[in-house]
Amino acid sequence: MNIVQELNEKQFDLHYINKYASLMAQGNGYLGLRASHEEHYAEQTRGMYIAGIYNKFTPNEATELVNLPDVIGMKIEINGEIFSLLTGTILSYDRSLNMLTGELTREVVWQSRSGERFRLTFQRFVSKDDLHLLASKVEVVSLDRNASIKIITGIDAQGSNFGKQHLHEENVRVLDKRIMQGIYKTSESNHTIAVATSCILGKESDISFGAKNRQLLGTITQELVVEQPFTLEKISSVYTSNDMLREDPASAAVNTVQKYLTEGYDNLRDSNTIKWQDFWKQKRVVVTTNEKMDQLAIDFSLYHIEVMTPAHDERFSVAAKGLTGEGYKGHVFWDTEIFIAPFHLFTDPEKAKKLLRYRYLHINEAKEKAATNGYEGTLFPWESAFTGKEETPEYAAINIITGQRQKVASALAEHHIVADIAYAVVQYYQNTLDEGFMAKEGLELLKETARFWISRATEDNGQLSIKDVIGPDEYTEHIDNNAYTNYMAYYNVQHALQYMEKFNDVDTDLIQKATDFLNRLYLPKPNDENIIPQDDTFLSKPEIDLTTYKQNQGSQGILLDYSRQEVNEMQILKQADVVMLLYLFPELFPEEVVKKNLQYYEEHTIHDSSLSKAIHAIVAARCGDQENSYRFFQEACLIDLGPNPKSSDEGLHAASLGANWLATIFGFANISMDINRLKISPKLPSEWEKLSFPFQWQGSVLSFTITHRSITVTKQSGPPLTIEINGEEFNLTDQLKTSL
Repeated sequence: MNIVQELNEKQFDLHYINKYASLMAQGNGYLGLRASHEEHYAEQTRGMYIAGIYNKFTPNEATELVNLPDVIGMKIEINGEIFSLLTGTILSYDRSLNMLTGELTREVVWQSRSGERFRLTFQRFVSKDDLHLLASKVEVVSLDRNASIKIITGIDAQGSNFGKQHLHEENVRVLDKRIMQGIYKTSESNHTIAVATSCILGKESDISFGAKNRQLLGTITQELVVEQPFTLEKISSVYTSNDMLREDPASAAVNTVQKYLTEGYDNLRDSNTIKWQDFWKQKRVVVTTNEKMDQLAIDFSLYHIEVMTPAHDERFSVAAKGLTGEGYKGHVFWDTEIFIAPFHLFTDPEKAKKLLRYRYLHINEAKEKAATNGYEGTLFPWESAFTGKEETPEYAAINIITGQRQKVASALAEHHIVADIAYAVVQYYQNTLDEGFMAKEGLELLKETARFWISRATEDNGQLSIKDVIGPDEYTEHIDNNAYTNYMAYYNVQHALQYMEKFNDVDTDLIQKATDFLNRLYLPKPNDENIIPQDDTFLSKPEIDLTTYKQNQGSQGILLDYSRQEVNEMQILKQADVVMLLYLFPELFPEEVVKKNLQYYEEHTIHDSSLSKAIHAIVAARCGDQENSYRFFQEACLIDLGPNPKSSDEGLHAASLGANWLATIFGFANISMDINRLKISPKLPSEWEKLSFPFQWQGSVLSFTITHRSITVTKQSGPPLTIEINGEEFNLTDQLKTSL
């Protein structure tokens, strides 16, 4: 297996400081840490986050993921001069995130203003071995003459969520003149957060402690002998009141630091490396190609999906920015079920189950929202957090021209999330055949989401319509009979009926209503030109030249030239909508209809959403349009990894990362399935020589290797299964190789 690639930064640039803080973020699903520099820069946004720790700054604001006290920052003085890459001279600079080991390393050779040279090496990791542990290390070498160094570091609670301070300082103390401890409580949600940290020093070093202005700091002084390294290691731990431990968070944090102090940074990193290597052995997708960026992008996507998924606790889910930043306030969207959960479902189904359990645990809150809005069943929030209640902000940012705030309509009308969750439930069952889950949680989710759609539909000349909705394309608001929404609602109700029958659930009233709904729901069909209407009015709206806006996709620049209302009244799409429907239901329409709609709607799509390009890549691959499919894929991979310095400064695009995996597996490998069999009909880009990946299906652990000439499928464990390769059926017992 070729080595997992590193992500590198070869020069220091303030314009990219927050982008790389997101790109090189570390985590373990419990804790996320931005790759901020140890030293201070005014433009830099530090961030440490724990899944499930949310708070409201004021009662009228949306809850947000709390930025926790920092344990990484250091103030370094050498011969009285503060170390900063904005002063002195940078003689060399290299920073890398090793995704094989989870370690972030930065090496700098810095010349002070007085002309003395120093080599500083910074290392850190967030443990995959112990979710509460993070460790860092700094080594300083004086290259020219003896010198003196002072490092100030500890626990800094001066940080905030862009100025909003969510934490009260409850207590700070130093234990045994060695371990610094800070205990904090969120101001509204009453979560307790306990942070402990300790420095490992050489015998010659001296440390003193002090607390002031929400900082508990240790000051280390040391004489540097030329060419002899000075090393400072820091072992830190974080626990919260959500952790449901026998001991309180404060004791747990201190005990964890004490436990690991004798092991030291290198030993702890080695244990962490073993866990990461296990992950890559089990989950990695390998591409043989001269296009090195493709493999890097796939490795990058899988690394971050892993570190942002809270697999340890079903009470939490994956935020739209994971644990890499404060974008979207750390809220959970449909991104999880449609774009992120499939990676887990087909590589580690138990993780996908936990993400569905998160929704099930909040079914009562979804029922309350439905009832409040006049509907039956469950209406899941468009944006969710710890409580399961609707967290979508009521208003968007102030329009600086008008001074007015525009009401956010997503919570009121973007209801397709209900069917997205139902779709994920069905997909989970069909892959795992988990009867226990489906008989209880799955069936209840399907029934209650079906009740919602039945109550949501309105009578319209004998048919049923679903009116006043927002589909995946958020540039067309408050429209009727959105194709994506209607077909997904139909699928939702259809499968509720199917599994009610399977599990002998005789709810006569629901069965009658569901049957009537399926018989009468309007489903948009292709018109005379084979175009599926996105909604009742889209195809009758005027068109404009979108060339300029397509060239600046992702910037939402069209909103500088037109109001949202004007955009709403033109044939302009933010992202895939009908194309999204075609992706989820590859056999819903004939291939000629799929091709025609892909072409038509892509011409009208600006791709201002990070969710759009990879979905177009999948549908284009299935249509045999390899050139455009590969182009869409590469452009999707650049959403975070591309040159735009502001693309990821508030966190990575979690759904886009999941979509890169989807494009590889369901586009280029072109895997599909029904309840009885797995199907594959590869559409490899000409630029790829070989594609290898793991895949789990109905209890069987498989590995695929695809070239332009052959497919090899190996069953590593599990029962025999039927697999269809390019339309031909095979019984797979151990290994199968067939020519293309």
